[in-house]
Amino acid sequence: MTKAPRAQRPPTDQAPAAARRTPKEAQARTRHTASVEPRPAPTRRPRRARIPPLAGMPGHYIRRLQQIAVALFLEETDVHGVTPVQYAALSAAQRQPGMDQRTLAGAIGFDTSTIGGVIDRLERRGLISREAAPTDRRVRLLQVTPDGEALLEQLTKPVLKAQRRILAPLAAEEREHFMAMLTTLVEANNDMSRAPREDT
Repeated sequence: MTKAPRAQRPPTDQAPAAARRTPKEAQARTRHTASVEPRPAPTRRPRRARIPPLAGMPGHYIRRLQQIAVALFLEETDVHGVTPVQYAALSAAQRQPGMDQRTLAGAIGFDTSTIGGVIDRLERRGLISREAAPTDRRVRLLQVTPDGEALLEQLTKPVLKAQRRILAPLAAEEREHFMAMLTTLVEANNDMSRAPREDT
């Protein structure tokens, strides 16, 4: 009895696929592999800072209230063409005749380096005059002219109306309390100002 032939096993000594590639195939694969750049690692988005809302900042509302106060002042005094700073300077000079520019700047809490421009504009309109001090000709003393006195009188009603409009949203009993608190904040922080007010 003859034995059936054994099934042949596939050769185990075949070269790996890379070795069986032709030189051209190997070269092409090398070029393809070199041209594929590794993907960059995903970057983390920076963590957003927690910014406090403006609604909780008193400075934000004080700045807004200043804008409103100026707008109301200009609206009520429009026909007279005077700014709030010019009115303050003219009013202070009228209450204390003969003060110099530096003293005036301290009285209204205004920058001494720019108060000269305010006085220049008032002088050009004939509302204020500057005269040399008898003891020091370099110092100029301020005097409100008759035209300036007349303008201050004309401004009294519209300026007071503007102040009433600023406080109008408050109840009558709240207005005095608000002014007291506002005065406390300003006086307590006076030295922090770029132009601290000086008592005259």
